[in-house]
Amino acid sequence: MNRKQRATIILKILESLFPKTPIPLTHKDHYTLLIAVLLSAQCTDKRVNMITPTLFLLASTPNDMAKQKVEDIEKIIRPCGLSNFKANAIKNLSIDLLRDHQGKVPNDINDLEKLPGVGHKTASVVVSQCFNIPAFPVDTHIHRCAKRWGLSSGKNVKETERDLKMLFPEKLWNKLHLQIIYYARQYCQARGHKIELCPICTELNLTRYNTTNFN
Repeated sequence: MNRKQRATIILKILESLFPKTPIPLTHKDHYTLLIAVLLSAQCTDKRVNMITPTLFLLASTPNDMAKQKVEDIEKIIRPCGLSNFKANAIKNLSIDLLRDHQGKVPNDINDLEKLPGVGHKTASVVVSQCFNIPAFPVDTHIHRCAKRWGLSSGKNVKETERDLKMLFPEKLWNKLHLQIIYYARQYCQARGHKIELCPICTELNLTRYNTTNFN
């Protein structure tokens, strides 16, 4: 079975299990999603969703956030990890949005990546979910599953993103990356993964060790 054949099987299973893919991070607009995605780095969405209501009571617009002290932001977001870095990034990107983008989140991925604390994955999530621009954000869940399912032999998320973009039609990217994340969390975890309880691994007839050298 080649990659294209596996991809077809995987798409069918994902669509049957997750026909709808709501964004797992609580937000009310483009700016609050940007902040939530930034906070989700090395942190669970569940924890981010516990923190952001308090943060957005403090400030939920670039104008209000730019006025806050870094220490006050950091105090709220500390449970998300990397709090000093993230707090500085949140304040400084808010300042940059006001200075360079009239306080609005840009829809250009290159402009987003210039903002403090905004990497390629965060920028990809924002353009795909806020502006419906095709992108394929790859997190650790997608990177793991793509390798496990024989869709990519990429050594890092950048290479995995390249492989998945070549394999799947562009019109599917925005939904598919969320489908894989939902699936990975429920059925194809990094630890305690049981192949017999994983519909995709079962359908592909995979073992733990035979997914690295597919064509």
